[in-house]
Amino acid sequence: MIDSLASATDTEVAAAAALAGAEVVRARYGRLHSRVDKGSGDFATDVDLAAEEAILDVIRAARPGDAVHGEEGGRQGAAGAEREWLVDPLCGTLNYASGAQLVAVNVVLRNGPAAVADPFSGEVFLTDGQSARVRSGARGDERPLAPTGDTRLVDVNLDPPFPSAPGFRAVDLLAHPGFVENFRPRVVSTTLALAWVAAGRRAAYVTDGGDLSGSVHFAAGIALCRAAGCVVTGVDGAPVGPGEPGGRGLVAAADAGTHELLMSMIGGRERNSRSGRNSRNGRNG
Repeated sequence: MIDSLASATDTEVAAAAALAGAEVVRARYGRLHSRVDKGSGDFATDVDLAAEEAILDVIRAARPGDAVHGEEGGRQGAAGAEREWLVDPLCGTLNYASGAQLVAVNVVLRNGPAAVADPFSGEVFLTDGQSARVRSGARGDERPLAPTGDTRLVDVNLDPPFPSAPGFRAVDLLAHPGFVENFRPRVVSTTLALAWVAAGRRAAYVTDGGDLSGSVHFAAGIALCRAAGCVVTGVDGAPVGPGEPGGRGLVAAADAGTHELLMSMIGGRERNSRSGRNSRNGRNG
């Protein structure tokens, strides 16, 4: 199967690579795993490493001239390669190590096609950059992704660090009266939640951070959401992507109305924070 991918599209390479990693994750689920400490409470398991190697095997066979940047192995391949794949072999390592099945395998060609595989549902969410679909079942049945805010479920990443505080803190969003009136919070702790926004299973996903468009964790999910027609910005409302002046963190919403409502809650706190800082600066001056 790997050898036959040399003539496949980049979208199919992404899907095959993500599914190869997902197979490793699924096969080793429930076992005792060794851990590699990465500092600050973060760690990788032997499954992260094995899944990344399975993914790289597919990409190397199909696209030998491309570079690959894996979460565990860093950047590999020709230094001058024009194309680079971003790989997160097991997003939700802590979930997985604790026995929870809320994980994802993310593979994306930078600024190109992407795939997110769910090892336990057997689904793979994929995009060629123009359209987005989900493939499932033994026959590989496909259907287009159709985002909708009807579920009113919003996943909020509560993991540290919190670089936008005090202007934005996820816990404050959850406590906002408007949030509890309009939405129901969920904490999945994996970027599988981004695929769920694209698929209409979540109304939105919110996380703090820097520019996440080039992150091995987030790039595939962002590509899916954009191709599906979601509204994607930073928590500051700015565009997300290289060269953009803002775009810190991420708000991926199923539709413009959901995005506007969430930003009204986030933006109000940010304006108040800036006003407070300006007042303090004035007094100190």
